[in-house]
Amino acid sequence: MRPVLFARHRVPPRLLRIRTSTSASSPSLTTKTTVASTALPLSPTVYTSSALSRFHQLRLQSTSTFPQQQTFASRHSLPAFTCSVHQLPFHASITRTRRDTSTATHCNSTATRAFSQTTGNSSSYGDASSYSANMNGTSPAARSKRKEPPQYSDGRLAKHHRTNADIDMSSADGNTPITEDFDGSYEADPRHVLPLAPGADTAEWQATIENVVRNVVSIRFCQTCSFDTDPALTSEATGFVVDAERGYILTNRHVVGSGPFWGYCIFDNHEEVDAYPVYRDPVHDFGILKFDPKAIKYMPVAALQLRPDLARVGIEIRVVGNDAGEKLSILSGVISRLDRNAPEYGDGYSDFNTCYYQASAAASGGSSGSPVVNKDGFAVALQAGGRADGASTDYFLPLDRPLRALKCLQEGKPITRGDIQCQFVLKPFDECRRLGLTPEWEAQVRKAFPKETNMLVAEIILPEGPSHKKLEEGDVLIKVNGKLLTQFIPLEETLDSSVGQTVKLMLLRGGDEVEVDIEVGDLHQITPDRFVSVSGGSFHNLSYQQARLYGVACKGVYVCEAGGSFRFDNNENGWIIQSIDQKETPDLDTFIEVMKGIPDKARVVITYKHLRDMHTLHTTVIYIDRHWAKKMKLAVRNDKTGLWDFSDLGDALPAVAPETRKASFIQLENTSHPAVADLVKSFVHVSVTMPVKLDGFPKNRKWGMGLVIDAEKGLVIISRAIVPYDLCDITITIADSIVVEGKVVFLHPLQNYAVIQYDPKLVDAPVRSAKLSSEMISQGASTYFIGYNRIGRIVHTATTVTEMFAVTIPANSGAPRYRAVNVDAITVDTNLSGQCGSGVLVAQDGTVQALWLTYLGERNPSSHRDEEYHLGLATPTLLPVISQLQQGITPKLRLLSCEFRAIQMSQARIMGVSEEWIQKVTLANTAHHQLFLVTKRTYERNEPEGDTLKEGDILLTLNNHLITKISELDIMYSHDHLDAVLVRNTKELHIKLPTVAADDAETDHAISFCGAILHRPHLAVRQQISKLFSEVYVSARTRGSPAYQYGLAPTNFVTHVNGKRTPDLQTFLAAVVDIPDNTYFRLKCMTFDSVPWVVTMKKNEHYFPTTELIKDPSEPLTGWRRITYEGGKKIEGEGHDGVGVAALGEDGGESGMDVDGCC
Repeated sequence: MRPVLFARHRVPPRLLRIRTSTSASSPSLTTKTTVASTALPLSPTVYTSSALSRFHQLRLQSTSTFPQQQTFASRHSLPAFTCSVHQLPFHASITRTRRDTSTATHCNSTATRAFSQTTGNSSSYGDASSYSANMNGTSPAARSKRKEPPQYSDGRLAKHHRTNADIDMSSADGNTPITEDFDGSYEADPRHVLPLAPGADTAEWQATIENVVRNVVSIRFCQTCSFDTDPALTSEATGFVVDAERGYILTNRHVVGSGPFWGYCIFDNHEEVDAYPVYRDPVHDFGILKFDPKAIKYMPVAALQLRPDLARVGIEIRVVGNDAGEKLSILSGVISRLDRNAPEYGDGYSDFNTCYYQASAAASGGSSGSPVVNKDGFAVALQAGGRADGASTDYFLPLDRPLRALKCLQEGKPITRGDIQCQFVLKPFDECRRLGLTPEWEAQVRKAFPKETNMLVAEIILPEGPSHKKLEEGDVLIKVNGKLLTQFIPLEETLDSSVGQTVKLMLLRGGDEVEVDIEVGDLHQITPDRFVSVSGGSFHNLSYQQARLYGVACKGVYVCEAGGSFRFDNNENGWIIQSIDQKETPDLDTFIEVMKGIPDKARVVITYKHLRDMHTLHTTVIYIDRHWAKKMKLAVRNDKTGLWDFSDLGDALPAVAPETRKASFIQLENTSHPAVADLVKSFVHVSVTMPVKLDGFPKNRKWGMGLVIDAEKGLVIISRAIVPYDLCDITITIADSIVVEGKVVFLHPLQNYAVIQYDPKLVDAPVRSAKLSSEMISQGASTYFIGYNRIGRIVHTATTVTEMFAVTIPANSGAPRYRAVNVDAITVDTNLSGQCGSGVLVAQDGTVQALWLTYLGERNPSSHRDEEYHLGLATPTLLPVISQLQQGITPKLRLLSCEFRAIQMSQARIMGVSEEWIQKVTLANTAHHQLFLVTKRTYERNEPEGDTLKEGDILLTLNNHLITKISELDIMYSHDHLDAVLVRNTKELHIKLPTVAADDAETDHAISFCGAILHRPHLAVRQQISKLFSEVYVSARTRGSPAYQYGLAPTNFVTHVNGKRTPDLQTFLAAVVDIPDNTYFRLKCMTFDSVPWVVTMKKNEHYFPTTELIKDPSEPLTGWRRITYEGGKKIEGEGHDGVGVAALGEDGGESGMDVDGCC
C-alpha cells in the first residue's frame, strides 16, 4: 500500500486537524494538528521570541487551554511564554519535530475534543465521521491533501471564522496607504526573525533568516469554482519572491490551482498586494504569481535565488513560511533523500514524472510554497507535501523545472512542455533486474552514473496516447535519443525541447531490447484552459491529470461542477458525458454545439460514465434548465491578466409548447376495498429543484408524492419539506407517464403543506380528486395506510392510529428554516410509516382521513445530518384553505405570533390554573387532559396594538371556546381579533388578542453579493429570535467566494456598510453597488446571538457579480425577475461576467449554510 500524503497549504483558521499515529503497514492521510506542536528533535534548533510586542504579550497570557506548551517551555529553558498556533498569529514560532510523544498525544486528544465540537455536516465534506475512525485506530480512507473549511455541531459558523482575521484591512480604497516618508531602507523587525538557541553556526543561520524572511509572503486566495481536480475553496499558503523587478512569486501548483484564482499576498511588514497567476505547470507542483512591486512602499522587495544544484543529502535546511496559519514559521530539517518518487495524494491533483526530495521538518497546513533554504540563503527546493500518518516526513519539489519556467517568463519566451502520456517511476536496480535489466546494461549504467541506484520504468501508459502500443508497463528506460538516462530531469529537458518532434527511446522489455519512435505531444494542449457553464453545470475537456489518475484516454467532456440539470444521482464529481439528446459529445466543442440546439425545459436522454468505472454506462433523462440561467457562458484563461474571460455563447432556444398526453394508472392489487385501490389515481409524483438556496433550506432538489385535491383545477397538496418556497422548478408526473410543469399557489406558514397546480388540459388520464374527510380521526381508530417508500414504490397495509399529539419539532439554531408549529400530528402502528415520506390514511370508503407527510427537523449533532419526521396531518384542518383555492381565492391567513406547547394538569395547577378550569378540561377532552403554554413569541416587524400573548401564558379559551386540542387554534386563521381567557403569573386575564397577517411570511426578494445570499429574515428566523437587528440577513454563501474567505457567515445580520446604516435590502443594495470593484469595504454585522462585529471584505465583481432576484408574477418563465449590477450599472437579466445565479445553490450535502462554489 502506497503512503498517502497531504499537501501543505492552509484553509481558514479555527479548523482543528488531527495528526494520529497509525500502524506502519497502513500509513494514511490525516492532517496534522494546528492547535499546537510540541514534538521536538533530540537536538533542536529552537526559534523563540525575546522581545514580543505588547500586543503579542497580551495575546499570550492565557495558558490554561494549552498546558502542554508550558511543559514545552520548561523542558527547554525557554522564556516563560506560551506559543499556541491560534494565539500567536504573526511571527513567533517554534521548530517542531518529534520528541515528547506523550505531550503530542495529549495535544492530539485536546484537538480531538475541539474538533468534535466544531465539525459540521459530514456529508458536506465527507470527512467528519472519518476523523472518529482515525482517532480510534481504524484504517481510514485517503482524503484530500487540502484542509477544508470548518463546520460546527449546531450548524452555525463562528462570527469571526475568516481566513484573514489577523490582517489590518482598514483602508477601504486600496491595499496600502500612500506615504512620502519612506527612505528606501528596511530592517527586519527583530521580533520577526527569532533568535536562535545556542548551537553551532547560529550566527550564520540568523543572518540567513534575516535575509530570507523579507522575500517570503503569505498568500490568501480563493479558487472561485470547481475545476479539474480542484474544488472551490478559500485557503492560505506561502510563496516567495523570485524576481523582485518583475514581481514574480513562486508557490505550489495546488495553491495556484488549475482554475480561476483570486488572491493577494502579505509581505513580512504586513503590506498587502494583489497577485494573479501567470503560469501553473500542467504536471509539476509549482506555479508563478505576479504582483506589482511598486505597490510595496515600506520595504525594498528582494528575491531569493533558485539554486537546485546545491541540494545535497545531509545538508541542513530551513523551511520558512506560513506554517499552520502562522504568518512566519521557521522549521529546521536535514535533506535525507534526493531520489524518491513524487508523492501521491489520492483523488485530486498529484505530481508525477519527477523526483522529490525528502527531509524531516514536520511542516503542516499553510506551508505549501515555502522556500527550502540552505545556510547561504539560497532556495534549494520548494515545500510541497508530507506524510500524515504521524511521521514528520516532508517532501520538496526540486527547482530545476521552476527555474526553467522562470527564465522563460523573464525572457518573454513560451514555456514549452512536452509529454508522451506515459508516467515513469524510479525503481531500484534490484527491482529493475526482475523486470528485465540485463547485467550488461546494468554495468554500463552503473559505470556512467556511479552514484545512481535507480532507473526509470514505465508505470502508466494512457490509451490512445503517443506511447500507446509502443511502450508497455514495466519497460525499463535505457536511452533517449541515443543517450543513457536514469533521471527525470534530463528526460524532461529532452521532451520539453522536442514538442511536435519525434524522440527515439530504447527500452528493456523482459530482457529484450526495444527501440521505438514516439511523437512528443504538447502538454498544454491536454491541460484544460477553458470551461463552459450551462444549465447550472460546468464542463471542460478531460485533463491529463485526471486521465493519468484513472488510467483512461485523455479525451471526453468532464463535469467539473455537477449542478443544476446535471446533478446526477449523488454528489460525486468525476462524470464523463458520453452523449446528450442522442448525440455523442466526444469533446467540449461538440458538447457546446449540442447544447445550443436543445430548447429550454426540454427533457433529454443523457449517457455518462464515471472515471472510476468506465465499464458502466449510465443512462438517465434530465430536465434542461435555461430559464434561471439563460446564457451559456464560456470562460477562457488569460495568463496576461490572471483572470478568466467570460463570453456569451448565446441564449437558449425557447421552450417547445407542451402537448396533451394520454396515460392510465396502475391497479392496486391485493386490497379488499376497491375504493381504497382507486386512490392511486389521486397520487402524482412531484420533483422540485431550487436554483438558489433561500430561507436556510438544506437541499436544492427534493421529490415526493402529492395528492390531487381538485382534478379539474389541477390542485395538488404536498409537504413543505418538498416545496419549501416558490423560487423553484416543479415537474409533476402523472400515472408514471405524463410530465407537466407545476407552480406554487399556496404555502401554509405553520402546518407543513403546500398547494401546487398543473394545467389539467395537458393530461388525458383518469385523474381523480381525493375526497377529504371533514371528521377528525381519533386515537385507536382503524385505518388504511397507503404510502410511497424511498424508491417511489407504493405500499399499503391496514393499521391503527396510535397517537395524536401536538408536534414539537426542535428549532435548528445553526440555520433557521421552515418547521411545522402549532399543529397536531398522527402516528400509526405500522413499520411502513417510517419508510414512507408521502402517503395518506384512508377509510374503507376511500375517504382520506389524513395526509402522511415529511416534516423537516433539526440537524443531528452526532451524524450532522438533517432529521426528517414522517407524520400524519388530519384533513379537517385543510378544508378551509382548499375551499378558498377551489373558488379561485388566495387565502389570507391571520396568525397568533407565538408557539404553543401542551402541558398537563399537574403543571397547569402549579402555574395558577384554577380547579374549576381543570375540571372543564377533563370534561372537554377525555382523551388528553391538556392546556397550551406559550413557549416562544415570534418577532413581528409591526407589533399589533393592544394586549398580546407573552411567553409563559397559559391559554384557556378563544372566542369562548376551550382550547384543549392544538387543532382548535385554527380559529386564529380567520379572525382579526380573538377574545381570550388566559393565566399569566397565576392570574386569570380576559384580553382581546390581535392577530397578524401572514402576508410577509415568505421570501420575495433576495440579493447575491460577493458570494453571499441575503434576504429579509424569514419566518423561521423570527420564530427563534427576540429582536431583528436588520432586514439584511445572510442565508447562505458560496465556497470559494469573498464571503467565505472573509467570514461573512450565514445567520449574520448586516447593519452597516462603510459606516452607513443598512436597515433593509434597498439601502444595503444602494451602498454595495457604489463600491468600486477590487476594493475593501467594511461591514458591521450582528450575530444571531447578539454579538456585534466588523468584517472587512474585498469586492469581486468579475466572478461574483451583484445580482438581485425579485418575485414578479408577470415574469412568464420563472415568476422572478433578475437584475445584475456590474460596474455600478444596472442590467436587466444576467450580466456578462460570472456564472449564472442558477449555480449559487448547489448542495454540498450541507443544510443551507454553505453552498458549493461557483465563479
